[in-house]
Amino acid sequence: MARSHRFSPRFRYRLLLLLLAFETALRSTSADPNDEACLKNLRQNLEDPARNLRNWTNSVFSNPCSGFTSYLPGATCNNGRIYKLSLTSLSLRGSISPFLSNCTNLQSLDLSSNQISGEIPPEIQFLVNLAVLNLSSNRLSGVIPPQLALCAYLNVIDLHDNLLSGPIPQQLGLLARLSAFDVSNNKLSGQIPTYLSNRTGSFPRFNASSFVGNRGLYGYPLQEMMKSKGLSVMAIVGIGLGSGVVSLMISFTGVCIWLRISEKKMAEEEGKISQSMPDY
Repeated sequence: MARSHRFSPRFRYRLLLLLLAFETALRSTSADPNDEACLKNLRQNLEDPARNLRNWTNSVFSNPCSGFTSYLPGATCNNGRIYKLSLTSLSLRGSISPFLSNCTNLQSLDLSSNQISGEIPPEIQFLVNLAVLNLSSNRLSGVIPPQLALCAYLNVIDLHDNLLSGPIPQQLGLLARLSAFDVSNNKLSGQIPTYLSNRTGSFPRFNASSFVGNRGLYGYPLQEMMKSKGLSVMAIVGIGLGSGVVSLMISFTGVCIWLRISEKKMAEEEGKISQSMPDY
């Protein structure tokens, strides 16, 4: 009669742990395919004359993270996925790849203070976990994508000092978590969206410094700044006119005093001359 083999519960538990460890090891040896495509296309679209991204190679893209450790300069990992990219002040050129949206765990994207040109890809809308977007101090052009409003967790949108044009999308005012917003020094036009300029108590949600440097923009809070500037200019003109009148009065008084002294001296001289002349 054949003998049946049964595994003890302890043996089965150990086998299960071994299989789980083996699966985890397999996962750690290769990147998430979405992250790999994101990083590879981002690197291909960027020019790096200073070679700051020389370690951004295909071999690293296939395994950029080990748990919370990143093998890519400027990248931060969280549980084996890219969750933060910070490539600031690296003299980067080129454009932003739309495949950046493949980094679906990304929470912070900072490409500020470079020379990146082209448009902001609307595909950023698929970065549903994005909380910080800083693309300031570049050469980005085109419009601000209204699709950014689909990134519901956005706390920071910083796009100052670019070449962006067109209106500020009304939809951005619906981002309830938005606490920092700066589009100053661009080529934007139109009225500032109401939901971005609403008052919180006595103050606007975002003050005038968030919108200055855009000749075509108008509306609150810029109009308040213009009023205060107008008052300042009038005050300066008033002071100038006032000081001019005072200066004129002082000058006129000085001339009058000088004339009286001159007349008195002339009279004295004439008297002396008449006394010294002989009688005939």
